[in-house]
Amino acid sequence: MNPNFSSLAISIFSTAINDYHNDATPPKVNPGARYRHSKVEKLLYDKCWTDLEQWHTEDDIRLPEINPQRALELKRQIDRLNQLRNDIVESIDEYFRHQFEGIVPVNYAEMNTESPAWAIDRLCILCIKAFHMNEQLHRNDVDILHITSCKNKLFVLNEQISDLSKSVDKLLADIQNGFKVMKIYRQMKMYNNPDLNPVLYKAPKAY
Repeated sequence: MNPNFSSLAISIFSTAINDYHNDATPPKVNPGARYRHSKVEKLLYDKCWTDLEQWHTEDDIRLPEINPQRALELKRQIDRLNQLRNDIVESIDEYFRHQFEGIVPVNYAEMNTESPAWAIDRLCILCIKAFHMNEQLHRNDVDILHITSCKNKLFVLNEQISDLSKSVDKLLADIQNGFKVMKIYRQMKMYNNPDLNPVLYKAPKAY
């Protein structure tokens, strides 16, 4: 296992973020072909790309005078992207489980509050937040108070990225050494499942 896995992840997130924002022609097409040789690198790229799509869709749906039909379309898109994000995160954890297969935890091994992939999920979101916060520093339609506030927030975001990166690498090292237990935490999302969401399974069937 790469002892600096967080650095690899951040590098891939940065590539995805730049790819996404350099493509000015919608609909944006995921160009992650460069990572198809590595399962985990492709998963990390696709994870970030999905988060970026959801981020900007969440922006769009908050337009004050949005058409209700358009808002419904965007809400359905957000649900789809959130489910895809969840599936990719669980696939990353499957990768980790395979990597750590055969490692026997020590007797005093502990459980972590979240799996490695869900920690990396938070790291990805922080990287996207930092990118968009940095954008605010280059606006010419705001005053110095706005710029100063965003600089302070960006400082905190970068500190959080640094702290979480160290925690991710420490967690992976602890699992590798048997000090922590590798376990996948399934989200068990119900709202998209027609067998589990009562609004869906109680709806009149179309024949």
